[in-house]
Amino acid sequence: MPKYQFSCEVVPQYQPEQSAPEDHVYGFSYTVTVTNTGEVTAQLISRHWIISDANGLNEEVKGLGVVGHQPLLKPGESFQYTSGSRLRTPSGTMHGSYFCVAEDGERFEVPIPMFVLEAHNGNAPHGRILH
Repeated sequence: MPKYQFSCEVVPQYQPEQSAPEDHVYGFSYTVTVTNTGEVTAQLISRHWIISDANGLNEEVKGLGVVGHQPLLKPGESFQYTSGSRLRTPSGTMHGSYFCVAEDGERFEVPIPMFVLEAHNGNAPHGRILH
């Protein structure tokens, strides 16, 4: 097992009540579970997201922590949060990374795998995760 490692699982969901397709606004939520799968306690310091719509428009989002938190995770501990994003098209993707610092001072990046944001009617699945 690597000494410094977090894993990320993301579950996206279309939010029709936060959307206005006639105005090209599509709302999505995503629930992220971050787990310290390494051997050393570490803190999530900042996030970096790249959000792309179906027209190829990219938005970059950087900031401290996640939803107002900078969780300190011991090996095996997880932190889960839900956030959201809006697109001007009914589908797009998100991916990014977290910057973390271990309690021994080691700095490391955690990749967030790409996932799909997809508006759908009630019959379609709630989202896909790309591996």
